[in-house]
Amino acid sequence: MHSELQTLGRAVKQAQYRQHRALESGLTAIGTTLAQWDALRAISNASGASARELAAATFQSEQAFGTLASRLVAQGLVERRPGRGRRIEHHLTPDGERILSEGHLVATGVLTSCFSALSAAERTTLLALLQRLTLGEEA
Repeated sequence: MHSELQTLGRAVKQAQYRQHRALESGLTAIGTTLAQWDALRAISNASGASARELAAATFQSEQAFGTLASRLVAQGLVERRPGRGRRIEHHLTPDGERILSEGHLVATGVLTSCFSALSAAERTTLLALLQRLTLGEEA
């Protein structure tokens, strides 16, 4: 039992590692990184969100996200605006929207390749199983 679970855990990690390497390579070609593109995606999905909210959405600490967001601001991809109280809101600039859009094209190509060994039905099953495993984490 231990061996089977460890093999399963390692297989999940290997698939994730392969996917991340391929995404990183493709995104580098358009001038961004996986972490930066993921931050742009999170900001797009929750425009006006705080650093705390975006850090949680991107699986980073607040400090790490703050450093990343500062880099994105310096690159002209994100702007910070005052919100209510001391809240600082994050918004994409037109250049940020462009990089995000180009990144979606890269991600579609990479993920199509990564999951090409699975049929549509198998991908649906895999997604349902992974969502069942992670459902408790989001509550």
